Amino acid sequence: MSSNTKLKDNLRAAILAEPDAVLDDKDLMQALVTANEQARGDNVIDLRGIAMQRLEERLDRLEDTHRSVIAAAYENLAGTNQVHRAILRLLEPVEFEDFLRTLGNEVAEILRVDYITLVLETTVIQEDHTIEKLGGVLTVVEPGAIDAYLSQDRGGPAREVVLRPVRHPNPTIFGPMAGQLRSEACLKLNLGEGRLPGMIVMGAKDANHFTPQLGTDLLAFFAGVFERSMRHWLS
Repeated sequence: MSSNTKLKDNLRAAILAEPDAVLDDKDLMQALVTANEQARGDNVIDLRGIAMQRLEERLDRLEDTHRSVIAAAYENLAGTNQVHRAILRLLEPVEFEDFLRTLGNEVAEILRVDYITLVLETTVIQEDHTIEKLGGVLTVVEPGAIDAYLSQDRGGPAREVVLRPVRHPNPTIFGPMAGQLRSEACLKLNLGEGRLPGMIVMGAKDANHFTPQLGTDLLAFFAGVFERSMRHWLS
């Protein structure tokens, strides 16, 4: 018996021993179907084979969609956990300065952003050593500056949550990091009746970290909790 015959016998024995392995191997089955089609000749059309090929393509698309949905669900769950942890951390401080420092440090780390500042409008802007000691966590601007900042590069009223690339970094908002940040999330805050609005600005060095295509529900929830905490501190 030649070596080729032995190889065929060994292969045949292996297939007979584990036929399920052949059926489960997509590439192997495809090769067998292709060989069968070639054996029929070019003048024979296998409608069943064409239908099976289309079903396989549809299955591949469904599997890709399924993986995308699962990945999006895990990403959303991770984002929800981050926001919940950040909110719980914000509720711990008992002093207002600690509250602001927590926003700029621990909360920024939890949310994985490179910079956070709280912007407040005021009718009187003057040098304040307390603000300087906070290291950029608190920024004060003139009345109307927040709506103008939120609506820049677009018309219409200011939105509550704005995600966008940073084209022209504002030194007043970003301070020394103005030249490093490439995208931002801006959250408008309602601080209560009779008070000027506020805004949280989150900056990231990654230009794709905050884009208009991303969902804003979690950030809107974070802003809602934060503005209620601010009303408590301001009262």
